[in-house]
Amino acid sequence: MSGSEAPAATVEIYTKWGCPYCSRALALLDRKGAKVTEYDITMGGPKRAEMQERAPGAMTVPQIFINGQHVGGSDDLAALDAAGKLDPLLAA
Repeated sequence: MSGSEAPAATVEIYTKWGCPYCSRALALLDRKGAKVTEYDITMGGPKRAEMQERAPGAMTVPQIFINGQHVGGSDDLAALDAAGKLDPLLAA
């Protein structure tokens, strides 16, 4: 795979309207060229329950999943990037 190809990972993020951490995480993923599926749980509902089932104990947003693996929130995503571990995950 050459460095010019777009990331192929499945990225899902649970967000709420007006959440600055969500915006920061989405901006980082956008800079990486990741194709993101966003679930807005501002009003709760089944997607909020799904998030809590997938990430037990997670009460805050964003909650981010890459290839089905829970990576955590915005700070966790930024830490993965700073450690050089985000690009390999997104390329998987």
